[in-house]
Amino acid sequence: MAVRSAPDLENGSSNGVAEKLIEPAHTEKHFTSGEIVRDIIIGVSDGLTVPFALAAGLSGANAPSSIVLTAGLAEVAAGAISMGLGGFLAAKSEADHYYRELKREQEEIVNVPETEAAEVAEILSEYGLEPEEYDPVVSALRRKPQAWLDFMMKFELGLEKPDPKRAFQSAVTIAASYIAGGLVPLIPYMFIPKASEAVVTSVGVTLLALLFFGYVKGRFTGNMPFRSALETTLIGAIASAAAFGMARAVQSY
Repeated sequence: MAVRSAPDLENGSSNGVAEKLIEPAHTEKHFTSGEIVRDIIIGVSDGLTVPFALAAGLSGANAPSSIVLTAGLAEVAAGAISMGLGGFLAAKSEADHYYRELKREQEEIVNVPETEAAEVAEILSEYGLEPEEYDPVVSALRRKPQAWLDFMMKFELGLEKPDPKRAFQSAVTIAASYIAGGLVPLIPYMFIPKASEAVVTSVGVTLLALLFFGYVKGRFTGNMPFRSALETTLIGAIASAAAFGMARAVQSY
């Protein structure tokens, strides 16, 4: 029978302890594409609703499918351009605001460092830190101007550095999403010549699309998916019903 020496026993014991101390790597899963999802939601929701209401309104006025389709495609094109441009300008405005505030914070750190340091202390105290705990942090930040500036931008102003490509990406995402959503209610008019028949199919297809989109939106945004699906569908149904009713009312005069 083999007898293990003391060093072997010590090594075996230490290895066992080491194995116990080594834990599987912790991987955090966070959803980090919130801005893209927001742009898709804006584009698809408007794309499904506006052309849907337009098509329903024209169908209520007894316009042929070719007219409804032509007007609908024109609206989708114009809406995509308008929505994309709006997304571009909104993202650009956010970037301009960030860099304007960045410049102001840089000047304040240089010109009134004591005031800015007091603001850092105040921010940290709001997290429950005592003076003896946050004073070393304040001193460390004062020795690192860039870190100090980043801290103030994030924790005092709540601003994150914008992606330089954000404006273009937002424009493209919103426009493409609007087109994708806008084509859904128009598809039946491509195959059914009579608008009064096409609108029935369009209503069914679009309501199903709204239900699906609302459910997916709820899953991504953390809301109740079924409630989100019903709310999104209800909004689209009200918009199309209002447009259809107004067209009928105008035609009756």
